[in-house]
Amino acid sequence: MKPIRRGRWRLAAGVCYYRWRRYGEWIWGSKKFANEKQQQLLRHVHFRHQTILLRELKDVEMWMQHNKVTNLRLAISQLNGIVIHPGETFSYWKLIGKPTRRKGYLEGMLLAHGRVTSAVGGGLCQLSNLVYWMTLHTPLTVTERHRHSYDVFPDANRTQPFGSGATCFYNYLDLQITNQTQQQFQLHVYVTDTHLVGEWRSDMPSTRTYEIVEKEHEIKPSIWGGYERTNQLYRNVFSLDGEWQCDEWLTQNRATMMYEPLLPKG
Repeated sequence: MKPIRRGRWRLAAGVCYYRWRRYGEWIWGSKKFANEKQQQLLRHVHFRHQTILLRELKDVEMWMQHNKVTNLRLAISQLNGIVIHPGETFSYWKLIGKPTRRKGYLEGMLLAHGRVTSAVGGGLCQLSNLVYWMTLHTPLTVTERHRHSYDVFPDANRTQPFGSGATCFYNYLDLQITNQTQQQFQLHVYVTDTHLVGEWRSDMPSTRTYEIVEKEHEIKPSIWGGYERTNQLYRNVFSLDGEWQCDEWLTQNRATMMYEPLLPKG
């Protein structure tokens, strides 16, 4: 479907409505949200991943990415060490809170309607992408995740399947992860001079490993013009000795492409 361009006031009213609805869910909903942080790390690492902090991207000025690092450090201070007990749910925005100038957040890169812009707290999608990707490699259950509606950058140097991230926007585009196991999980996340690094740790060792794969990947023209990209993500489940056990459907992705997918002539 062709992307809908809504007016400024309608967008503002929609944001207000969905934010207050989310506040209501946090206060009066039936979910038990994780809020305990432990300084001592749980013993067993289930999955570890890192992403580079500063990348040269088309139409993205580097000051946005330097400010993003500051924003990531502030958000990480609210997430690092959080423990999800059995039956609890991790809420990305409930733990981080609203990113504001008063808290020290700066203007960073933000993708809005497929265009690069800047906003206070911009760049935190890199953190939600990391947490989501790591979670797919654990027994934890993703109970809320929002896909990116636009495919903004080409696949150069891509190391993960298309659509393997999770977009975020305070507070109603949330990332929520529920612990339906009988063990504790702890998020350990930090930044180095060059990378954003994260781990899911637990009080019990892992019994399975996972491989994320895409299927039914398509790039096709839309009737209104432009191109649309779709796929479905699955994960292969293996025992620790490498024996394949099953595959599990994860999600379906659909995004409007913001670049020309065809190779240049010649």
